Amino acid sequence: MPVLWEDDVLLALNKPAGLPVSPDRSDPARPCLMKLLHRAIERGVPWAKERGLAWLMNTHRLDSDTTGVLLLAKNKPALIALANQFGAAKPRITCVALVRGSQTGDTFATDARLAPHPLQTGVLRVDPKAGKTARTEFTVRERFPSAACLLLECRPFSSRAGQIRVHLRHLRLPIIGDPIYGGPPLLLSSLKPGYHLKPGHTERPLIDSAALHCEQLHIVHPVTGVQTKITAPWPKHLLVAVKYLRRYSQPPAR
Repeated sequence: MPVLWEDDVLLALNKPAGLPVSPDRSDPARPCLMKLLHRAIERGVPWAKERGLAWLMNTHRLDSDTTGVLLLAKNKPALIALANQFGAAKPRITCVALVRGSQTGDTFATDARLAPHPLQTGVLRVDPKAGKTARTEFTVRERFPSAACLLLECRPFSSRAGQIRVHLRHLRLPIIGDPIYGGPPLLLSSLKPGYHLKPGHTERPLIDSAALHCEQLHIVHPVTGVQTKITAPWPKHLLVAVKYLRRYSQPPAR
């Protein structure tokens, strides 16, 4: 897993899709990143030994299918300081999402309150009465009108699990490749004129997981007090999907 940034108290990784950060309550036996890291530290594997690591903990949430910046603290004081930052009503995370739907404005937001779904473990829903406060602001980066897709910049002001995904579903802009919250697949056959699939083959979606990527993290360093920005490059599947959308679904030239 690529290291994006590191010093004596912090370690930032570029998380892949499909790996939960913390244990999955609906499937406790499923491997998760923090358990894997803790076992590696206990065994004294080379990468942990070289860093003198005895302790490591994630400072913020990323869903299983979300890729990008995951910041870890190497000691408890750093964890507490960063937890306070992420708990404040201020955007520290910038994500990009590829969604299905249309939006007239270039910027928009929602304050829809979020609560656990009463029948589906690990799934959230909008609940105006019993839900917890949550705000997300969005900016349209690119429009792909013929495919009815948008590339959005997403800035959550709180750190609720699944917040961006639920808010986008609430706004009728589901994330591509996110079946839990109604996100459809993106197929090349729906974009490319004259697309032909070889006999005996089944078309695979351009994105095989939710098209949500934690692109940047903005923090005040817990020791130095310096404003720090950590950036993660886009995963290959998002790069490929956007490349084809730009090629086959751009607005007409004026």
